[in-house]
Amino acid sequence: MIDSIVSWIAETAATIRERHAVNPYVFIALSAGCGPVFYYSMYRLVKALARERSAVGRWSLVFLVSAVVPYVYVLLFGRNLPWWVYLVLAAAIASGVRQLVRKLRSAPPEPQG
Repeated sequence: MIDSIVSWIAETAATIRERHAVNPYVFIALSAGCGPVFYYSMYRLVKALARERSAVGRWSLVFLVSAVVPYVYVLLFGRNLPWWVYLVLAAAIASGVRQLVRKLRSAPPEPQG
């Protein structure tokens, strides 16, 4: 049973690689690698919004980059993808940027002093 599942996954990955020039294992590795950075930058961004406003820009950039790296990989290296894949990826990236901008605009003002 497990052998058939593993072989199905390998065949599907090979098909995706051949048909769309996107290696699913690279996408998963990018997603897994960016995950801890994403959550750490989210923690630091919230901390910066609450205390030290000078670091907000830096952690916002780290947060945004870690969120979109796997999708940018697909956009840059993917070939023969259906049109709706580009639409979904662009919408996901735009949504992330919009939410980040909204979060930054709703942050409390920097203390004067």
